[in-house]
Amino acid sequence: MVFLLLFMIFLPFIFAILTPFLYKLFAPRVHTGWFVAIVPLSVFVLLLQYIPVISNGQTIYQSVPWIPSLGVNITAYLDGLSLIFGLLISGVGFLVVLYSIYYMSKEREALHNFYVYMLLFMGAMFGLVFSDNILVLYVFWELTSISSFLLIAYWYQRKNSRYGAQKSMLITIFGGLAMLSGLIMLSMMSDSYNIREILSEVHVVTESPLFLPAMILLLLGAFTKSAQFPFSIWLPDAMEAPTPISAYLHSATMVKAGIYLVARFTAVFGGSSEWFWIVSGVGLITLVYGSINAVNQKDLKALLAYSTISQLGLIMSLLGLGSASLYFGNGDESTVYAMAIIASMFHLINHSTFKGSLFMVIGIIDHETGTRDIRKLGGLMSLMPISFTLTIIGSFAMAGLPPFNGFLSKEMFFTSILTAVEQPVFGMKMFGLFVPIIAWIASVFTFIYCMILVFKTFTGKHQPEKIDKVAKEAPIGMLIPPAILAILVIGIFFFPNVVGKNFLQPALMAILPIHSEGVGLTIKAWHGWNTELFMTIGVVLFGSIMYIFLKRWTVLYHFFPKTLTLNHLYNQSLEGTEMMSYKVTNKYMTGKMRDYLVYIFGFMIVILGGALWLSDGITFLGSNQAGVSIYEGVLLGAMVISGFAVLLSKSRLTAIIALGALGYLVSLFFVIFRAPDLALTQLVVETVTSALFLLCFYHLPKLRKEVSRIQFKLTNAVISIGVGTVVTLLALAVNNHRLFASISNFFEQSYTLAGAKNIVNAILVDFRGFDTMLEILVLCIAGLGVYTLIKLQLAGRDRKE
Repeated sequence: MVFLLLFMIFLPFIFAILTPFLYKLFAPRVHTGWFVAIVPLSVFVLLLQYIPVISNGQTIYQSVPWIPSLGVNITAYLDGLSLIFGLLISGVGFLVVLYSIYYMSKEREALHNFYVYMLLFMGAMFGLVFSDNILVLYVFWELTSISSFLLIAYWYQRKNSRYGAQKSMLITIFGGLAMLSGLIMLSMMSDSYNIREILSEVHVVTESPLFLPAMILLLLGAFTKSAQFPFSIWLPDAMEAPTPISAYLHSATMVKAGIYLVARFTAVFGGSSEWFWIVSGVGLITLVYGSINAVNQKDLKALLAYSTISQLGLIMSLLGLGSASLYFGNGDESTVYAMAIIASMFHLINHSTFKGSLFMVIGIIDHETGTRDIRKLGGLMSLMPISFTLTIIGSFAMAGLPPFNGFLSKEMFFTSILTAVEQPVFGMKMFGLFVPIIAWIASVFTFIYCMILVFKTFTGKHQPEKIDKVAKEAPIGMLIPPAILAILVIGIFFFPNVVGKNFLQPALMAILPIHSEGVGLTIKAWHGWNTELFMTIGVVLFGSIMYIFLKRWTVLYHFFPKTLTLNHLYNQSLEGTEMMSYKVTNKYMTGKMRDYLVYIFGFMIVILGGALWLSDGITFLGSNQAGVSIYEGVLLGAMVISGFAVLLSKSRLTAIIALGALGYLVSLFFVIFRAPDLALTQLVVETVTSALFLLCFYHLPKLRKEVSRIQFKLTNAVISIGVGTVVTLLALAVNNHRLFASISNFFEQSYTLAGAKNIVNAILVDFRGFDTMLEILVLCIAGLGVYTLIKLQLAGRDRKE
C-alpha cells in the first residue's frame, strides 16, 4: 500500500512518454484526453483510501535511494497537508482533462504536445507535495516552472503567449534559485536534507545566524510561485494559455505551490516576528492589490487572474497570522491563532472549487461567443442559463456570500484578523487597527468584481453584432466539470465539518506539530450577531453602492501613471538588461582569436596572481628544490629561442617549424626526468599536429602586416610574461605546500590495475575512460554538424542550378 505513493508520482511521467504513441495510434478517431484522464482519476481514487488513515493522525512514508553517496533519496511522505494538495491536483486535474476533451479541438490542435506538457506538470506537482527530501522537492519545483512555461506558450505562434511564458519563467526561476540557496542553508543548519529531520532540529535552526537569510530566500521562492506582490505581474500575462491550462495551473495547482511551501516550513520559521510580519504583510498587500486591479479589467480571464492574486494573498496572510501560534506554545492563545491556519487551508480548498469552476465557465463563454471582452458581452442569461447559474455560484462564493463555501472561510478570515487585534503579538498592538481595515477594503473590492463578473456578462442588452459567434449554451460534456465543482461549493457550505474532520484537522497537525491532537473544530454558518457578520453586511452594502456608481469612480484608474506600474518597470528592466548585454557583448565579441585569448589569460593573471599576492604563508623557494644541470639549462634556452621564433616569425611555415621544435624539446625534458611514456606521447602528438598544421596552413593566404604592429606585440609580450610568471610561481608554491599525498603512486600501478605498460595511455583510456569517451563523442557531434552543414549547402546549390 505504501509503494503506491511513489507510483502516484511517476505515473504521469510514464503516461507522458506513452501519450505521443497513443496520439499517433488513435488520432483522430479517439480524443487523446480520454487516455490522459486515466492518470489523475487513478491517483484521486488511490488517495481517497488514505483519508481514514490520515484523519486518525497517521502518516505514510516511502523512500528509495537516488544518490546514496550524498544521502539523497526520493522520499514520498503523505500527511494531512500533502493529502489536501494531492487530492486537489488529481481531482481538479481529472475535471480539467475532461473539460479539455470538449474544449480542445482534436482536428486543429497538437494534442499530444498539450497533454505531454500537462502530464509533466501534474507529475511535478505530485513530486513537489509528496517529497520529504528538500533537494528532490527543488527538482520537482523547477520542473513545474519548466512545464508551466511550455503550457503557457502552447500557442507559441502568438506573441502574447511567448511573452507571458517568458515572464512567468523568468520570475519563478529567479525565485526558485533563491529558494535553492535557502534550502541549502537550511540543510547546513540542520545537517539533513529531510524535512522530517529538519523539523526535529528546529531549536538548532532558530539559533543559527543563517536563520533569517534562509527564511528570506525561501519566501522569495514561495512568493514568486504564488504570485505575491510585487511578483504577481506574471499571472495576468499567463492567461494567454488555453483555458484548461488556466483553470488547472492558476486556480488549483501551480499558484498553490508557494502556499504549500510556506505551510510546510511554518513549523521551522513560524513563531518569529520576521516570518509573521513578512508572510502576513505581503499577503495583505497582495490581497488589496489584486482586488483593486481586478475591478479595472475588461477581459474576463484577466479579471479572474487578478482575483486569483487577491485570493492567494488572503490565504498567505492567514498562514502568516497563524504562525504566531508557535510563539505561544501549546496554550489557549496558541489554539486561537491556530484557527487562522485552519482558515487558510479551508479557503485553499474552497478557492480551488469556485475558481476552477469560474475559469471553466469563462472558457465556455469564450468558446461559444468568440470573445472575453466584458464591453462586448451582456444579455447572455437567457442564451446560456446553465453557465449563468454556475457563474452565480462561483462568483457569490468568491464574494463570501451564503449559502456558498466562500462565506464560511471568509468569516473565518475576519475572525482571524480580529483575533490578531484582540490578542496582539509582535507589535500588532500598534498596527493592529489597520489590518481589519485593509481586509475589509479588499473584501469590498472583491464583492465589486464578483458583481461585474455576473451582471456585466449575463444581464443587460445582448450585442450579437459585437461578438464573433452566435451565442449558445455549451455542450453537456463541457458543462459537467464546472457543474461538479459548483456542487462541491454548495455541498461544503452545508457539510463543512466533514471537510474539517477529514482534511483541516490533519492539515493543522501537519503544519503545526504542537497541535498533534488537533483542536476542537466546529464550522458553522451562524455565529450570532457578531463583528464578523457586521463586517460582511458592510461589505455587501458598501460594495453594492460602489457597483451601482461604478462608472463614476472607475475613471480614477486612468489617472494612475502607467510608467509607475510594475509591468512597465519589468519591461523597462528587461529592455535595459538586453541593451546593456548587447553593448557589453559587442565590446568583447570582436571575432578575433587574439582578443579572446587576451581576455582569458588576463583574467587568469589577475585571479591567480592576486590570490598568490594576498595569501599569507606562501613561499616560492624551499629546501626541496632540485638543482639545474647544464644540459637542462641548454634545453631551456633552446625552448625560449623556439618560443620567440614562433612569435616573431613572418612566415607561417617558420612558425609551425619553431612550434614543432618547441614540442620536441619538451619531450627531451620528459626523457631527462625519466618519463618515457610521456615523451613518447609527446613525440607522437607533435608529429601528427605539425603535419596537420602544415597541410592546413599551406592553403591559407600570406600573413598581412598589422597596422599597429608595435602595440600588438607589446600586449602579447605583457600577457605572455604575465602568464609565464604566474604559472611558474604557482608551480613553485604548489611544490612547497603539499596539502595531500601524491597520487603518482596510484598511477604507477597502471600495469597491475589496468594491464597497461604505458601510464599515459592507462590514464586516458582506463582511469579517465568516461572523460575520454565524452570528448570523442563531442568531436563526433561536431563532425556530424560540419558534415550536415556541407551537405545542406551543396543541396541548396544544386536546387539553384
